[in-house]
Amino acid sequence: MSGAITCSVADLSVLLGPNATAAADYICGQLGTVNNKFTDAAYAVDNTYLLFSAYLVFSMQLGFAMLCAGSVRAKNTMNIMLTNVLDAAAGGLFYYLFGYAFAFGGSSEGFIGRHNFALRDFPTLTADYSFFLYQWAFAIAAAGITSGSIAERTQFVAYLIYSSFLTGFVYPVVSHWFWSPDGWASPFRPADDRLFSTGAIDFAGSGVVHMVGGIAGLWGALIEGPRRGRFEKGGRAIALRGHSASLVVLGTFLLWFGWYGFNPGSFTKILIPYESGSNYGQWSGIGRTAVTTTLSGCTAALTTLFGKRLLSGHWNVTDVCNGLLGGFAAITAGCSVVEPWAAIVCGFMASLVLIGCNKLAELLRYDDPLEAAQLHGGCGAWGLIFVGLFAKEKYLNEVYGATPGRPYGLFMGGGGKLLGAQLVQILVVIGWVSATMGTLFFILKKLNLLRISEKDEMQGMDMTRHGGFAYIYHDNDDESHRVDPGSPFPRSATPPRV
Repeated sequence: MSGAITCSVADLSVLLGPNATAAADYICGQLGTVNNKFTDAAYAVDNTYLLFSAYLVFSMQLGFAMLCAGSVRAKNTMNIMLTNVLDAAAGGLFYYLFGYAFAFGGSSEGFIGRHNFALRDFPTLTADYSFFLYQWAFAIAAAGITSGSIAERTQFVAYLIYSSFLTGFVYPVVSHWFWSPDGWASPFRPADDRLFSTGAIDFAGSGVVHMVGGIAGLWGALIEGPRRGRFEKGGRAIALRGHSASLVVLGTFLLWFGWYGFNPGSFTKILIPYESGSNYGQWSGIGRTAVTTTLSGCTAALTTLFGKRLLSGHWNVTDVCNGLLGGFAAITAGCSVVEPWAAIVCGFMASLVLIGCNKLAELLRYDDPLEAAQLHGGCGAWGLIFVGLFAKEKYLNEVYGATPGRPYGLFMGGGGKLLGAQLVQILVVIGWVSATMGTLFFILKKLNLLRISEKDEMQGMDMTRHGGFAYIYHDNDDESHRVDPGSPFPRSATPPRV
């Protein structure tokens, strides 16, 4: 703890007269006790802050579940809800056994961690159980992103395999590179050993979390192919709309709430003064981070609202929700190191990136029911570039430690080194996730473990794989619920008894 109380018996005894040594020893002992209490209190406050942030990030799983459920057709609701539960459950076990060790367990040449498997020899001097819980919540968030891209057509066993592999190996390696003090591209390395003298700045995970989940989902959806009925033979796109805008909005607000643990919580500590004896410290940075997060999301939502109105002629609530989340995904990398006005720029551009990626996906006949690859992959990549352009020198030194001559944002006068490091991160994340998750999805396809049958897809996985529907519904595209000519009842319905 900085600013600790110090006491020297030799110094005090000169001032105390008779019995000086005994008196000085007593006073110093009491001051030492008080100092230890302050230190203990600081650790308690910091750990409580991190635990509360972990709870907020974990609550995002409920947001993902509601968002996914509302974005798919009703006949696949139970399936997508179950996959969200298993992302957390399987991710918890595999992150405990392997993931945390690969991410933060002491480095092997900056590539991968090699200690603390199954939390052996834990806690350490630098990490407690609250830190593990927080990082686990991040890992399962990456897996939750991927599940949206491959929704409505993926075998249940494939979900289990990819989720375990992503949280136990693929994601932890990336987080080691950029977040562990030993990672080869980490900004926490010694100043003379950083990538381009700076390291990549990805404060809360636009690349580490969002791009990893988005690129994994991209490969899954590409290898599986689009849902049946999504595109006509001539290539024209057919909207397969989700069954509940209400669930989409509920999920979006839950994610918004959880993002205040995702971004501000990534400081991991709150009791760090920037200027001793003043009201300016890490708590100020945390507050600023919450503000930049809010402004980016709000700007992206409004830009998407009017942008889609011009393109489609409708005020679409689902598009606005996705735009909002795209703004959050983009600001996540630089939320702690940019000014609030820059966050508005970030959100505005994130909306344009999302709209552009969606148009490109439609042209390429790429089908992603939740726009997860476009939202998290595309907006996450923009977020990393944004840091290289707008990061402020003062905030970088406060958050990452004062370093003379540290590169900062290009548009802020800091040269192009930081932007170069950010571009390197984008390239290596794409390459790593493509090599690992792309290969995994390809193998699953070859083993016939990836995509469900045409019959199951048309009937819906709730009935064919999970024993029944989530609730009574009528899908517009479901043949079994269309009305026979001359009958007031659907073919599948039983007329009421008189």
